[in-house]
Amino acid sequence: MEIGIVGLPNVGKSTLFNALSKTQNAESANYPFCTIEPNKAIVPVPDQRLEKLADLVHPKKIIHSTVDFVDIAGLVKGASQGEGLGNKFLENIRQTAAVLHVVRCFENADIVHVDGEIDPLRDIETIETELILADIQMLERKLERLKKQSRVDKSLAAVVEEGHKLLEHLSDGNLARTFENKDSEHVSPLFRDPGLVSAKPVIYCANVDEDGLAENNAFVQTVADYAHKQGSAWVKVSAQVEQELVGLEEDEQREFLESYGVKQSGMEQVIREGFKLLGLQSYFTAGEPEVRAWTIHKGWKAPKAAAVIHNDFERGFIRAEVIAYNDYITYGSEAKCREKGVLRTEGKEYVVADGDVMHFLFNV
Repeated sequence: MEIGIVGLPNVGKSTLFNALSKTQNAESANYPFCTIEPNKAIVPVPDQRLEKLADLVHPKKIIHSTVDFVDIAGLVKGASQGEGLGNKFLENIRQTAAVLHVVRCFENADIVHVDGEIDPLRDIETIETELILADIQMLERKLERLKKQSRVDKSLAAVVEEGHKLLEHLSDGNLARTFENKDSEHVSPLFRDPGLVSAKPVIYCANVDEDGLAENNAFVQTVADYAHKQGSAWVKVSAQVEQELVGLEEDEQREFLESYGVKQSGMEQVIREGFKLLGLQSYFTAGEPEVRAWTIHKGWKAPKAAAVIHNDFERGFIRAEVIAYNDYITYGSEAKCREKGVLRTEGKEYVVADGDVMHFLFNV
């Protein structure tokens, strides 16, 4: 479940990645294609609930949920035809579950732009046009195979018919994720193996300089309006400022951000939005060895949620003891929650809620 960081060259992708990973693994330079091989970072999800639980339990360590980010080479016009590092870019993005689309929203004569001037809407359309063109090529090849197979398997005729509607949708310049029937049983095979790159959910990331942090400039507003029109999330971040935050203590980070007139790190917003975009949530275990967030998909039932700790927990699941996070904080301990009657016993059909504090009973 990786999120690919994409965008034109020199929009701040690698600087953003460096801040996310708190390393300098991704080379930053003032020329296109300074990132060639995709760098990966496993990033902890900020969650103050873990710290509050730890204040009560006094564990030896705290372990957060994580999100995986991949820094992918910059894309240019013509990538779908192999221009620049287009083939490598498209293959790398195809392997990700979602996209963080970084858009440059600042002017700086010392940092070159591949098209000479700053225009966020044009930049977004350049990237998305190449994704659409790549999907058209792939879908045409897939439909040729399906047509041949439908001569033997008549059930594929409906898939081919929907495939042509999808192809027309893409040819009109629309992203695959906006196709009206994308979730129907006849369309879903067209979105898989390999997947369509323009079908992936997106967070648009408006990258500003330090002067753009306090107030939204016209470039940022353009990105925000476009994201709203697409039904997608967007965040504003200064990748350069975020990189300067690396290594500072929490109090120092807060003071540093307040000096720019902001209260919350843009990076925290990126990570949280990414976690949500992937359809993920956390439940907690709390004890003296550790307070830990366990990552699951929204809607998972207790046995499947237990499997992220160990497969035996699902195989031998008996029941789960559950305390809502707010109840745990209110009463201060598992024993008190049990005494007050807010510790619940749940069975196999229980759908785990975000923030549940859980203990599983199993037998194998």
